[in-house]
Amino acid sequence: MTLRYPESPTPDERAALKSYFLLQARLYPCGECAEEFMQLLKKNPPQTSSRKVASLWLCHVHNLVNERLHKPEFDCMTLDATYDCGCGDDPVSSSTSGDGAPAPGMIKGG
Repeated sequence: MTLRYPESPTPDERAALKSYFLLQARLYPCGECAEEFMQLLKKNPPQTSSRKVASLWLCHVHNLVNERLHKPEFDCMTLDATYDCGCGDDPVSSSTSGDGAPAPGMIKGG
């Protein structure tokens, strides 16, 4: 998700991504996992200033969870090379189209 986030997000896009992660922690189906994720977010608040910053933040948080679960660390420097959203060459779009409606890429989760 963060690898398709805008390079230069608007304040609204930044707020939306932050809200997404905070709500994900709050609504996570496993109560224990949700509480642990909320605590992790308190110590490591979502970073949303750019695609690179958001992607590296999410990878770091993912690795903190991996460490706790005794899983291997993911190499955050290889995100672009190892991630394929299935969007093909579809350019990264903003969150709205010209008429203010959600952009198709955002609807697909791209």
